[in-house]
Amino acid sequence: MNKIGFNVLAWTAAVSDDLFPVIDRLKKIGYDGVEFYLGAPDAAAYKRMGDYTRDLGLETTTVMTMGKDDNPISESVTVREKALDKIKWGVDRAHDLNAKIICGPFHSAHTVFVNRPAVDQEYALAGEVLNAAAAYAAQANIVFALEALNRFECYLCNTMEQLLKLVKAADHPNVRAMFDTHHSNIEEKSYASALDTIGPVLAHVHISENDRGTPGEGQVLWDNAFSSLAKINYQGWLTIEAFSRNDPDFANAIGVWREFSDPWDIAEKGYKFIREMSQKHNL
Repeated sequence: MNKIGFNVLAWTAAVSDDLFPVIDRLKKIGYDGVEFYLGAPDAAAYKRMGDYTRDLGLETTTVMTMGKDDNPISESVTVREKALDKIKWGVDRAHDLNAKIICGPFHSAHTVFVNRPAVDQEYALAGEVLNAAAAYAAQANIVFALEALNRFECYLCNTMEQLLKLVKAADHPNVRAMFDTHHSNIEEKSYASALDTIGPVLAHVHISENDRGTPGEGQVLWDNAFSSLAKINYQGWLTIEAFSRNDPDFANAIGVWREFSDPWDIAEKGYKFIREMSQKHNL
């Protein structure tokens, strides 16, 4: 059975000792691992969290985003250099957490648009930065699982077809892809065709409801999603990513303006839901 994880962004974007009680409870629910956002500046906190989760017997994964000042597809060489430095910093923090995956849309700046579709040159620029960063990540056996976002958050990669193009542009075995049920619910024609496209390079999956609340209580076509994952013989993390307004600064940054579900409701019901769907579809 695939491992089940939970992204603590449902509570906070921070990495700190204050999360220890949350981690303890996620372990008791049955989760195999927890996912952290690589954004908190206190480097020492990542090492403490890595030690804590390891001692509990939990694995870790991570997620990362970029902004306009460190955009990998910027026309500015200086900005792209900052992007590379930031991703390398993220690799170091993931290593502190004992994580082997950095997922997310760190191929380009989140919610930064140029009023036109993406062009080949931008895929090439992203590929160049990601290739260099992946060479650094490979030293720690860390894999990049790049994410396609919906059209309201990103213009470089909205679909698995575009994401595959980007992975090929990066041209490094440590650069792979992830699949998010929330974004794909908006952008793809079907889960089956999308997963067939990205299957050969798929390294991570986010289980996320259409409203970012409790999986199984919204409109995502879950039977299609799980059966399609089983068809491509996906073997990796099934990690719940859901959001709340517990961390107002982060919530404001990603456009979360209301509560979707209580985080513990998401964690407890979501874990049960993933187990049931995985068993139903032999995933």
